[in-house]
Amino acid sequence: MIRVMLVDDHELVRTGVRRLLDDFDDIDVVIDACSGEEALSLIRECSPDVVLMDVNMPGIGGVEATRKLLKLVPGLSIIAVTAHGEQPFPSRLLEAGAKGYITKECSSDEIAAAIRMAAKGEFYFSAQIAQEMAVNFASEGKSPFDGLSQREWQIMTMISRGDKVQEIADSLCLSPKTVSTYRYRLMEKLKVNTDVELTHLAIRHGIVDA
Repeated sequence: MIRVMLVDDHELVRTGVRRLLDDFDDIDVVIDACSGEEALSLIRECSPDVVLMDVNMPGIGGVEATRKLLKLVPGLSIIAVTAHGEQPFPSRLLEAGAKGYITKECSSDEIAAAIRMAAKGEFYFSAQIAQEMAVNFASEGKSPFDGLSQREWQIMTMISRGDKVQEIADSLCLSPKTVSTYRYRLMEKLKVNTDVELTHLAIRHGIVDA
């Protein structure tokens, strides 16, 4: 039996995925979490084999949650789940240690297949994600966000979602001064001057929803 944790900030999504996976005898959803922070607090008590991780969530978000979970449980297999196949997250998730990347439009059979492969330590990408990655590779398309460090990327996504400096500092256990320094550096790299400009840039490149 493959033990699965669901991580998504929408209860309706968690409920829907759980019901879809109930049809498979070899998959058991043992727990769900509404944020990366909650997943970190619950991971040891439920000992899942695979985590289905929503990419876009308030707080630390899916990329950083993936990185932190794998530090706590090195053998864990994590599959990133996104609403949009064209988002520029696959490389970030792979760097963080994810074993797969699927969209929320996937069928229940495809989700189950991804879980089974991840449980065996293999990689799985949905067809839509694989196609987008191939197109980006072939065109050598570069995003202005490619030059950001992992911490700058994390803080950039939180600012783009509307989080304030103090909220980010509290979530990441950093001082507000440190967050402000990262904010200044990333905005300089991206050549934007305000949080509004940063958010518009993130929306244009599919990093956050409009």
